[in-house]
Formats: sequence, structure tokens, C-alpha cells
Amino acid sequence: MIYGHYDVQPAEMGDGWTGDPFEPRLIDGMVVARGSTDNKGQIFAHMMGVAEKIKAGGPETDVIFLVEGEEEVGSDNLEGVLRSRKEELACDVAVISDTNMAGPDKPTLTYGLRGISALEVELTGPSHDLHSGVYGGAVVNPITVLTRLLAGLHHPTGQVAVPGFYKKVRKVAAWERKAAKALRVPDAEVKRQAGSPALGGERGFSAIERIGMRPTAEINGITGGYQGPGPKTVLPSKASAKLTFRLVPHQDPKEIADLVERDLKKRCPKTVKLKVTRHHGGFPYFCDPTKGFGPAASKALSQAWGGKRVDYLLEGGTIPIVSVIKNVLGVETLLVGLSLPDCRAHGPDETFPIEYLERGAKMNQALLKEIAGV
Repeated sequence: MIYGHYDVQPAEMGDGWTGDPFEPRLIDGMVVARGSTDNKGQIFAHMMGVAEKIKAGGPETDVIFLVEGEEEVGSDNLEGVLRSRKEELACDVAVISDTNMAGPDKPTLTYGLRGISALEVELTGPSHDLHSGVYGGAVVNPITVLTRLLAGLHHPTGQVAVPGFYKKVRKVAAWERKAAKALRVPDAEVKRQAGSPALGGERGFSAIERIGMRPTAEINGITGGYQGPGPKTVLPSKASAKLTFRLVPHQDPKEIADLVERDLKKRCPKTVKLKVTRHHGGFPYFCDPTKGFGPAASKALSQAWGGKRVDYLLEGGTIPIVSVIKNVLGVETLLVGLSLPDCRAHGPDETFPIEYLERGAKMNQALLKEIAGV
């Protein structure tokens, strides 16, 4: 079964796009458009591969395409579809191309994904916005409280400060750190890809290790007070923040949400009212690349890239359906990404290399042949 999704992240010209996000442009061999790499280009490469196989007499094994439109909001309804149509979707293995390669022309088998737990925090102080000159110093500002709560999510070492957060974190094996080193992605390259003046995060790990092997707490957005041009001397009534926590194997999204909410309530003063809203969550995923269909995937990737060595990568993102596929259908998922770290998924001027459509089609054809032989 080959899975993909056709829904995309929101995109507007004001986000930094150099052209209409929904009018594809071909620039220097790249398709520039929202959804080009996440996930339409990658799933289309598989469709091209199967179509060519059919023209040549058909693939060596039956193929199911499962393409949905709710991945970017947590795939809330897909588990019900899998359960209700379990017999129709029965398969030996699932294949997904919705991850990154380690770099250009570096065929990559992703053997794990981080999970996610998403929350929204809202603080309410006075019943309405106040004059900061009349009430400032007498009424507590919700934004001040919010910034203190958010700053308390991390230790100075970069570790998440929520009590119990690391209790169930899986210990990384020595071979995994060796595989990460073999990726030959120095911190300087991660810095370049991100366009960041410097890197940060948990001490004791390289940037590529922190991205895939370690859990995180991220502040995705903050709102509160006046945001228009020029000054406006208000003491705001409300302040809010959107948070996501990326999780590693053995961490449970609900348990993490419980820990975070408990910590925020404990640290929040009585001068404001705290409301925590829970959004989507997804479990982390891990699959030993040396077992099952892993070797078949490695061979197919190498063939599609002219015999090059295959890299093994832990991906920092989340694909909620992967853990659902394992729980409902009882099969592992091969994560054979065709995107690149600087393809700007979820960002402005998202791109996908047009060359990788053909590469992906070749990989699909080799993969179907190898899977049939297992």
C-alpha cells in the first residue's frame, strides 16, 4: 500500500512567496508551489512508476494507493477509514514518500519519525483591554505572565524543563549515532539550510541528532495586545500561544499533554485565568532498517540512484498515519523520501526537483520488484 496526501499547509503572498503559491512555476529545475514537495510531487512519482509498470505488463505485486486530504490537520478521520475497510486495505507493507533525503543525490531510508502533541494556551486577565496608564502597575498583564510561562519550558541547557518529560524517552543505540555521523551533515550545513545565524538546542548531540533523536518543545506562535502600526497604550485582556512537542519512541502524546498542562497550571499565578486546549497528537515511529522489508527498500533506493550507498535517517517530523497503519493493519511502513532539506516544506517558495519525479518513479519500480521477492 502506497500512502500520500493531497492537502497542504496554508499559504499567502504575505508569507514571503515570490509568486502565487497555487500557480506552479518551473524555476531552475524546481517546481515552485505550495504542496510541490509536501506531498504532491512525492506521491505523483509513485503514480508515475506504477503507470509505467502497467504499460509494461503490470507490477510484480498488487498495489493499493491510499491518498487522503487531512494529513496536515492530524488525519483524524483516517483511522476510522482503515478500520472500516481493513479487508480492502490489507497489505504486507506500506510505503510512504513524505520525508527528506539526507541531501542531494543521497538515497535515504528513514527508519523513524518523531511524534507530536499540540496544545494552545490562553491567559485572560481583565475582562477587556485597559488603558496602560490608568491601570498599569495595578493589574497584571497577561502577556507578561505568558512569556514567563513559555520561558520556563526550557532549561538553559536546551532540555525541556517539564517535569517527567524525559521519563520514557528511548535510549539511542550506538549504531544509530554512527549512522547519523555517516550522513555527513555537519552543523554548519544545517545552519545554512535553516538560514539561521546560529544553532541551539540540547547539549551533547549534533544538530542532525537533535532533529531526529531527541524530543523538543516549540512555541509556534504568540498573540496578545495591539499589533497594528504605531503605538497603542493598552494593557491587553488576553494572551495566547500555540505549542507543539515533538516526541521520540515510547513517549505518549496524551501523557505529554497531561504533563505540560499540569506544569503550566502549577506555575501560573492566580492573577490570570489559564485555559489549555488540546489539538492533534501523533505517536512516534521506529522500524529497524535491517529487518523485514528494510533491505529490499535499501536495494531499490540504491538502484534508483545508480548504486550509491543508502543513508539511514531519523526524521524530525511526524506522519500520524504511520503508527495507525501499524496498529490497525499490523504492518510496517517503509519511509523512502524524495524531498530535500531545503525544499522549504511548509514555508514560502516550497520546491520539488523535477528530476526527482523520474528518480522516484524508478525507485518505485525497483521497490515493487524487490518487495515481491521477499
